[in-house]
Parts: sequence; C-alpha cells; structure tokens
Amino acid sequence: MSISRRSVRILGVASASAALALGFAGNALACSIGEFSASASCDGTNGVITVTDKDASATEATITVFLENNGSDAKQVGDAQTVKGSAKGVTVTFSEDWQPNATYRVRVTATNGLNKDIKPNLTTPSKACATESPSPTPTEASPTPSETPSAPAESDTPTPSASESSSTAPATTTDNAPSPAAGSSNLAETGANSNTGMIAGIAGAFVVAGGGAVYYGMRRRGATNGR
Repeated sequence: MSISRRSVRILGVASASAALALGFAGNALACSIGEFSASASCDGTNGVITVTDKDASATEATITVFLENNGSDAKQVGDAQTVKGSAKGVTVTFSEDWQPNATYRVRVTATNGLNKDIKPNLTTPSKACATESPSPTPTEASPTPSETPSAPAESDTPTPSASESSSTAPATTTDNAPSPAAGSSNLAETGANSNTGMIAGIAGAFVVAGGGAVYYGMRRRGATNGR
C-alpha cells in the first residue's frame, strides 16, 4: 500500500504543529524571572523581606538578598535560601530590620540556568515597623481625700482653753498685794499706825517711873520703922 504525497504532506504539517505546541508548552513551564516577586513587611515589631516563587515547573532556585547603597551592595541579608515554586506560590522570608525607603536587590539563580535580579529592586515602605513602647514604671498612687491622715485623737488630759487661761488671774498675786487704801484701813482698825511706837514708849516710861517710885517709897518706910 503506497502513501500518496498528499498524505505525507498532511503528516508533516501535523508533526510540525505538535512540535511547535510542545515548544510553547516547554517555555511556559520553564522557570523565568517573571515568576518571582519580593516585598517588605512587618512581623509584629520585626521587619521581614518575603520572596514569592510561582514557578509551576517547581525548578529549584536560590534566593539571595542584598541591601543597596548608592547602587552597590552594602551587605547581604542573612543566608541564601533555596525554594521550589508552584502555581499557587511558595514563599521564603528573610529577617531584616529594614529602614523606611531602603533599597534591596534580590538575586534568583535557578538550576535551569536562570541567574537574574528581580526588577525593579525592592523599596521598603516609608514607615518603619512599630517598636515596643517601654512598660510604664509603677508609681505610687496619690492619696485620695479618704486616705488623708485624720487629726490626732484628743488626749486624756484636757488642755485649758485660751479664754479660761486669760480670764483667770493668779490668786497669789491678787491676794498678797493689797492696795494702799486697804493697807491704811487695816492699820487703822488694829491701832498699828505710825503713833503706836511713841505711845508704847511713853507708857513704858510711866511704868518704870511708877515702879521706881514704889520701890523708893518702900525703902523709906522701912528705914522709918527701923528707927
């Protein structure tokens, strides 16, 4: 059975179409730089850089992140990490205390020969991750009016009031200091005035004189009887 030229021609076209389709399918499944993306975010108070791989062929790739400074690498962020992507996406994270508006270069090196940077370079947000505020130092609470110390209780011995102390004059001072008028009156009542001494002296003189006269008279009477 011979094959006509027409049949050969149809088979050739079909084979070429199949090869072309397989070529497109292979390119679609191959790992490419467009399947990688990077972002900067916060994990609580810590900054992180996340790289996502959506390579459906699951080609193994190595991710390396660099901090840029004036167009050159300032430092490498952590260690390089290996990832195998999927259609849904597989992520790897790098801990980095990034600063606002910083620039990072992300390099992708795959086993299929891919060796490129993700474009454009990663630029961090304009606001840094929130830092933990220090715990407030406990302070002593201000005493409320109810906590104000009450006035001390009254002592058992009552304190004399100002009115009592001021109204009561010392008894000794008043009783022992008679006024001149009172002194004159007492002397007049008892006879002890300024003439009492002189009168007593005169009376004494009369008594002495009387005694002498009696004594003298008795001696003369004895002498007369003796004759």
